[in-house]
Amino acid sequence: MVFALPTQSPVWLSFSSVFALVCGALASRIVYTELLQSRQEAAADRAAQAQAYKTMFHERAAEHAEFTTAMTDRLAANDRSLKELESTIVLAEARAIEAETRVKREARRANEAQELVDQLQEQLEIRKAEQADELASWEGWDGAMDAETVVDLLAWEEKVQAGSSEDRSDRKHA
Repeated sequence: MVFALPTQSPVWLSFSSVFALVCGALASRIVYTELLQSRQEAAADRAAQAQAYKTMFHERAAEHAEFTTAMTDRLAANDRSLKELESTIVLAEARAIEAETRVKREARRANEAQELVDQLQEQLEIRKAEQADELASWEGWDGAMDAETVVDLLAWEEKVQAGSSEDRSDRKHA
């Protein structure tokens, strides 16, 4: 082929040009095949990568769904616990208010009872003083009666009065 030019022979030149044309066509075919093969390999790589991304996406989607479900359940449980605690607090507050009301009512009753006791003690002291004055003013008192007799008489009079007040209260209830 290299000899065709210096020889200037038309057969060799024709043969060389046909040979060059065939070599060019073969080279084009080889380049085309290489290009096609590299494109197919790249497409196969992209398809494999896409499949891997798809698989990874499905795995992450499943993990996300699982995480979302778990967090939703935890939030719902926390909400239930919070509502239970709120209702417990409301109930405890209501009980505390009720207990406070009872304590105030009982304290008021205790104060009233103490006032009544104080009044009764004053009346008792007044009565004892009146009875002592009455005993002192008796005409028959000459000092012959001793103190025990006076105390016995006062106790007997108190029993009689207590019995008569019980009879009155029994009649009221009947």
